[in-house]
Amino acid sequence: MSEAVHADPHADPRVGPPTAPPAEEVLDLGYARLDLSRAARTGDPEVVYGPGKSGEQVVTALRTLHQRNPDRAVLATRLSPEAIALAQQQLPKARIDSLARTAVLGTTPSPRGRVLVLSAGTADAAVSREAAITVGTHGAAVEEIHDVGVAGLHRLLAVQHRFAEADALVVVAGMEGALPSVVGGLTGVPLIGVPTSTGYGTGAGGHAAMLAMLNSCAPGLTVVNIDNGYGAGVHAARIARRAGAPEEESR
Repeated sequence: MSEAVHADPHADPRVGPPTAPPAEEVLDLGYARLDLSRAARTGDPEVVYGPGKSGEQVVTALRTLHQRNPDRAVLATRLSPEAIALAQQQLPKARIDSLARTAVLGTTPSPRGRVLVLSAGTADAAVSREAAITVGTHGAAVEEIHDVGVAGLHRLLAVQHRFAEADALVVVAGMEGALPSVVGGLTGVPLIGVPTSTGYGTGAGGHAAMLAMLNSCAPGLTVVNIDNGYGAGVHAARIARRAGAPEEESR
């Protein structure tokens, strides 16, 4: 004799039974398993990480992700000179940035929200550029301000009025890593600090800057790993997109 099944008296009759989440879609290229459902889960397609891949592998992965996400730009980062040269040859529509070592293929989304990327000095330009390109690819407007390190504090104060125009700030600095702390004391805009591996003597490859940022007394400062412009760019873009979304979409 089977057991009786009792309906939940609190269940909403307008709502059907729960459905299983969509199956994860993975495409096995042999050397990589592309996560084709990432855009549906997170709002952003998978990114091609260049190290460990040949130029041909980078190009194939980038082209495949673009084909499966035709309405969104896709990004490849940390590309070798070989991969950059091959992408320029085989993907003529890709936007290559040799300084940031990135390639972007496809249409950049209409920007929502705004991110301001500040860098302490020219030596930090590759990381700050990676952050800026990531922000744009991930759907937020971006502007860069360079060479405003604390050694010439007047240069930073001259652009202080720009901070409030942004929904998020990315602040890139090496050496002693002081710039994010100073910026954090001047504004309440969400702030991501990016330590870089630049500096004299015993900077320990960026560890001095990273520890300084992690120990900042400026509240509200989030810190990513050394030279991680990509990670900072994604975080800042997501903050800006939420801030720039219509109220009903941001709930």
